[in-house]
Amino acid sequence: MKDKMFEILKSIPDMEKKLREIRDVLLTNLVMLGEIPSPTFQEQSRMNFLVHRFNQYNLLNCSTDEIGNGLGILPGKSGDRNILLVAHMDSEYDDKADHTISIQPNSVTGPGVADNALGLAVIASLPYILEKLNIELNSNLILMGSARSLGAGNLEGIRFFLDNTDINISTGLSVEGVRLGRLSNSAIGMARCEVHYWVPEGYDWTQFGAVGSIVTLNEFINRILEIPIPTRPATSIVFSSIESGRGYSKVSTEAELKFEIQSESEEMVEQLLQQINSIAIEIATKTAARVVVKELSRRKPGGIDFSHPLVTNARKIMETMDIKPRITPSMSELSAFIDAGIPALTIGISSLETASKTAESVKIDPMYKGLAQLISLLVAIDKGYCDEN
Repeated sequence: MKDKMFEILKSIPDMEKKLREIRDVLLTNLVMLGEIPSPTFQEQSRMNFLVHRFNQYNLLNCSTDEIGNGLGILPGKSGDRNILLVAHMDSEYDDKADHTISIQPNSVTGPGVADNALGLAVIASLPYILEKLNIELNSNLILMGSARSLGAGNLEGIRFFLDNTDINISTGLSVEGVRLGRLSNSAIGMARCEVHYWVPEGYDWTQFGAVGSIVTLNEFINRILEIPIPTRPATSIVFSSIESGRGYSKVSTEAELKFEIQSESEEMVEQLLQQINSIAIEIATKTAARVVVKELSRRKPGGIDFSHPLVTNARKIMETMDIKPRITPSMSELSAFIDAGIPALTIGISSLETASKTAESVKIDPMYKGLAQLISLLVAIDKGYCDEN
């Protein structure tokens, strides 16, 4: 019996070839979106551009909401189901960074290009791309740039939309700029936190154990490293950054540590967070300084099974294209889909060439594979091939 995915898989090589003809549109949207500063909670200008693009393509219900999400609906022939395609609009780069995007023959470079200007450019370009490929879905395709996703935003944009929409979403896809081959069907439990340490005015530097904030924060980290971490459920504590000090000959009086607790178990995340809070209280008591652990965001673990038809057909598409699937848990918009009980995946579009504090660089050539992968998966979803029996 012929696999029902056969026709879709057979069409991929020709589709990838045709997608090279839309290079200028995709890269133009990538540059235009990427050069608009969009730190978390300040996505308004980028959202305005995205909604303007949706209006140019005559999408329905081009609008924003109270949180600042940008939305447009590409109506399907029958419209009997709704697929939500989302890319987050915010970036880790603030408006002080130079947001100039440069295009080289084989790559695009600039702050936030990979995360997530490319993903958003795909959302902005998709109506044009589907028209050029003569693909008309039966399903309504809801295109969305989500606001307040990263860090303290805590996926507020996508969560707000899913909590308040009266549209029945059958399937969700979260689009990230990188990496091609990424296939996330589950979300790992996570607590993202900051630790703030302050030495009060009039601090008695002669008391026993009185040291600057750097030494104290180092002690705090060492105490966390002494906590037993289980291998099952898979769990880790990731230290992301430390900031402290103003220069030589000055004792540091303030410090900040950023870290994440990640685990397959929600209970383990909570348990570790309680232990870390206890350490902070103990150190504050001993040093007479102020130590505060602030939780910025939280994710619940969960997802669809590896054997779910959505995952199975996504793997078939990747393998047909000689893309090696990278099955990794996600902390993207996928978490919100999972909490809402909507089958969903996170996929990547291109390959990262370089990344630094000031810029990212993504390769151009893999973008066509990434687009062909996305569109093939959309067609499979539209035909009902990814529905769980």
